[in-house]
Amino acid sequence: MAVVQAGNLKNGISIEHEDNIYLVLEFQHVKPGKGPAFVRTKLRNMKTGSIIDKTFRPQDKFEQAMIERKDMQYLYSDGDLFHFMDQDSYEQIALNADDLGDSLKFVKENDVVMMLAHKGVIFGVEPPISVELVVTHTEPGIKGDTATGATKPAELETGATVMVPLFINTGDKLKIDTRTGEYVSRV
Repeated sequence: MAVVQAGNLKNGISIEHEDNIYLVLEFQHVKPGKGPAFVRTKLRNMKTGSIIDKTFRPQDKFEQAMIERKDMQYLYSDGDLFHFMDQDSYEQIALNADDLGDSLKFVKENDVVMMLAHKGVIFGVEPPISVELVVTHTEPGIKGDTATGATKPAELETGATVMVPLFINTGDKLKIDTRTGEYVSRV
């Protein structure tokens, strides 16, 4: 296992710290006028998705976490279990809803997702960066009320709700950014 010092952290590196796996989103080497230097970081917990700010001494050491990524097809859900299939071996696995959080709120059946594993244990699912989904319900926009940049909620075919411009109607197909959960455009 590779060891990384806090002074050598870079964006995109995965580290093990306090029995969790973190992705380094931002780092900053700080050398104050008085006192020792330190490294200020912004880390994403790869299991929960939460983001934390953490400060380390430059000599602090971490094991670099080797994250295995594999494309798998989301098949279906039955209650609290979500079923996926390996596209190479056709092997199927089921994951508990608690393990997935809300990572599948923009994913339809038969979509391909990225499974994340560490030391052979699956801990997360990454949906595609953008998806195309149909609006199943939204209130009609008011004619002439377009100059304000106002938005309204729209329910998508997966059950997720996003804010959309007033001109979007039920039945429209939208492009959604899964990282932010925001409307991008009509398709």
